Amino acid sequence: MNLSKKFQDILDGKKVDTPLVGTVTTAGILDLMDISGASRPEADNDPEKMAKLASSLHTVAKLEVIRIPFDVTVVGEALGCQTDPGTKARTLSVITHPFEANPEELEIPTDLVERGRIPVVMETISLLKSDTGLQVPLVAGIEGPADLASYLCGIRSFLKLTVKKPEIARNIIEKCIDACIICANSYLRSSADAVVIADALSSPEMMGPDAFRRIVKPSLIRFNKSIRGHSILHICGETDSIIPDILECGFSAISIEENVKDLEYVVDIAHRNNTAVIGKISTVDTLYRKVPEDVRKEAFQCLDANIDIFAPGCGLAPETPLKNIQSMVEARDEYVEKRFRFKRYNDNKKLTDFLL
Repeated sequence: MNLSKKFQDILDGKKVDTPLVGTVTTAGILDLMDISGASRPEADNDPEKMAKLASSLHTVAKLEVIRIPFDVTVVGEALGCQTDPGTKARTLSVITHPFEANPEELEIPTDLVERGRIPVVMETISLLKSDTGLQVPLVAGIEGPADLASYLCGIRSFLKLTVKKPEIARNIIEKCIDACIICANSYLRSSADAVVIADALSSPEMMGPDAFRRIVKPSLIRFNKSIRGHSILHICGETDSIIPDILECGFSAISIEENVKDLEYVVDIAHRNNTAVIGKISTVDTLYRKVPEDVRKEAFQCLDANIDIFAPGCGLAPETPLKNIQSMVEARDEYVEKRFRFKRYNDNKKLTDFLL
């Protein structure tokens, strides 16, 4: 089965024989910039360079699902935020909040998809999907409504609104999700296999579960009713307390990070809701700081929980060693090979009990 077909089957809720290994979070690492000859920040603005760096995630790092762009500020820029372009080793960051003083004035322009770097991402998608030598699923990333609201209004100002003026906060979120819908559909029309919303501010550790349910959740439900393709949601942090709410939003898959406490519970409840689970190897403790043998151990634990796509739990640090990314695929292959022989005699036990 080709990778794109397997990816679609996973997001359709179908059972596949082998989990994919990939990333739906940002992954522009220095080693790949050097090998591909496409470095940031140029690769954030030039479609050909963005495509070259993105394709190296598959051709060099061997990942089976790749993601663009390499930051989460594209929609915010298109709506008027100024950004620090960063460097080869430091990603873009928002430095101005155009609606901080008057959040009620936020309006989504009709020509949004023609603004900022949105056309760059659309052209990159077309370049990657027209490359007949690169048959790999492509996910296009968009900042989520809460993150976008924090860019436009300032994080402190927006969080204050969620407490003191929740109706205004809800109105801002609804406008932000309008922008997300427009952008997502443009990426899907450009042939992206799926879109991923990354919404760090929706984490229970930032906004709180109640505010997420009242202010953000309704917009995410509307997002999935309004787009024409597969969708993934990534929320950072310990999301255990809002997993049931996330699963009611209608995403094809959820991406979780290492701070989630009970992976088996998340996978079980997600599968019962016909939702795939992506994650959750530690990006900081394991992929950035440790060695391939540590990657192998954590991979087996994730795979034992029946995760659908084995992936970094969050965005990769630029200095993440390439060998650790490559070892993710090697660990999956070893796990699958040994599981086939192991399960013939030990159906009720975990493979990690014997291998680690």
